[in-house]
Amino acid sequence: MFFFVKKNQKTFALQLFVALALLAAMIVRAADPLAYTVEIKPTGRADLDALLRQSSTLISLRGKAAIGPFALIARARQDIVRFQSALESQGYYLGKVTISILGHDLDDPALLATLDALPAKATAPVVVSIDTGPLYHLGKIDIIGEVTDSERAATGLKPGQPAIAADVLAGQGKLLKALKHDGHAFAKVAPPEAIAHDDTHTLDVSFHADPGPRVDLGPVTLKGLKMVNPNFPEGLITLKQGMPYDADQIEQQRQLLAGLPVFAGVQAETPDQLDANGQLPLDFAATEAPRHAINFSGSYSTDLGADLTASWTDRNVFGNGESLTLSASADEIGGLDAQYPGYNLSGTYTIPQWQRIDQTLSFNVTALQQYLYTYTQTALYATSTVTRQITPALSVNIGAGLEQEVISQNNSSFFYALFSTPVGLKWDNTNNPLEPTKGVRATAQVTPTASLGGYDGHAFFVIGQGQASTYIDLLGNGRTVLALRAMVGDIWGASEFQVPADQRFYGGGSANMRGYRYQWASPQFADQLPAGGLAMDAGTVELRQRIGSNWGAATFFDVGQVSEQPAPFTGQTYPSVGVGVRYFTGFGPIRVDFAVPLVQVPGDFPFEIYVGLGEAF
Repeated sequence: MFFFVKKNQKTFALQLFVALALLAAMIVRAADPLAYTVEIKPTGRADLDALLRQSSTLISLRGKAAIGPFALIARARQDIVRFQSALESQGYYLGKVTISILGHDLDDPALLATLDALPAKATAPVVVSIDTGPLYHLGKIDIIGEVTDSERAATGLKPGQPAIAADVLAGQGKLLKALKHDGHAFAKVAPPEAIAHDDTHTLDVSFHADPGPRVDLGPVTLKGLKMVNPNFPEGLITLKQGMPYDADQIEQQRQLLAGLPVFAGVQAETPDQLDANGQLPLDFAATEAPRHAINFSGSYSTDLGADLTASWTDRNVFGNGESLTLSASADEIGGLDAQYPGYNLSGTYTIPQWQRIDQTLSFNVTALQQYLYTYTQTALYATSTVTRQITPALSVNIGAGLEQEVISQNNSSFFYALFSTPVGLKWDNTNNPLEPTKGVRATAQVTPTASLGGYDGHAFFVIGQGQASTYIDLLGNGRTVLALRAMVGDIWGASEFQVPADQRFYGGGSANMRGYRYQWASPQFADQLPAGGLAMDAGTVELRQRIGSNWGAATFFDVGQVSEQPAPFTGQTYPSVGVGVRYFTGFGPIRVDFAVPLVQVPGDFPFEIYVGLGEAF
């Protein structure tokens, strides 16, 4: 602020001019962008260090917008509050945060002038020091209200455990969920109250719970149906009037209905009060999905080239959720392992709730043509499959299939007519179909196959194969994932050529042993073309790391064997390594993988590139 003493008009004008010039110079200098670096000294806990970095505006906003000296100091002061909250959230209620810029404390009167005096393009170091202080633990845990012992235990909180704020807040939700599971439809649980004791470094926590009355369900209805036959979805509803209210069962029922392809969404609605009979009505409000859908998809790899697919689906053929999907694809477009592009035409008809509500019957007819260097194939398949959902994660299937095909391989042509009866199991409790970060996927299938004519009208063989993958969230935030995969296969009861070339085992390609040319990591004929084998085994270790909000990277190691004999874990070993880039979209990651073989195979390529939607497994 400037003060002027009136002397004469000329002197006043001169002083005003000088003052305004000085003020303008200060404003211009203060608006100059100031570069800075941020160092947060380690606390000794990697997870706490990561949380501090995530909560820092000094880090998140650095380089995104120009900042002047005064604004930098203000941003640092804001971060002290953020860091203090982060420490308290982890149970450090006596933690201290110190931030210095250019070695000056934020309260140092000389700091602003020091920053102003920095030469152009200079960088100001910002150093954050954290003294966590003692870790607080939970002391007394009190629940005020008429709740049962099991409901009290539902909070998951125990005296002596670290006083993590997220755990305490989660206890409120867990208690409310337990009350609603036990029939208290109108239960309320207030936010927890906490009292810190600095002398004992403990935190007493109390919850105020109002369970309200236990209630029974009133009429259960499904509304919003237009083209869907009510008998179809209503057959899935197991909740009935008079049953005890259970929020968990209601949500499971809602998810079951919402999972039907005929619905775009389903909401569970209950009124705020009981009806005249003292019961709580329940409505499932459904929104029907468009009856018809058209989809387009594609993928690319250097070995098989581009694959372009178009499909048309009727989700509700006769009003009972029956679906019909017709698809056509052009395959191996420009692939190094295909002589010419091929095609795949298929039609699939599915009947849900066949004979029972957890069972589906499907029929499929497929015609395809492949012109691979390994073999050429013209085939027609007709299959039917019954699938039963045992649990949300486990399903079983059994089917029957007829196959007629002509295969040319190694300068010879073979005709096959086969009948098969595949039986399989599938387990999947992963959290995302395209980008899993935890859970297990596993499949196992046995396919007895009999020849009805052709190459050997008396052949009978059994194909057995299994695959499992698991996903380990290393840091617990879904950003660093270790993905592991193993597979094994065997064919019993037939010689190599009694089994059609397309049903033998091959290594190489995007499905296993990436880096090797498609089907090239296999036993070969004398002309160095792959012959396939009667057994195989393979494994993968892949580390996936998200970078920022939309990008990610991966590194992987694949290894496997394919044997001419029906004996897995024999034959030559084919290892490979690779790296990948991911771009995460709202519908899944776009994947680009680059892989290199570590064993030289005659006729193979030095590397392979794979592009697709979703992770490789």
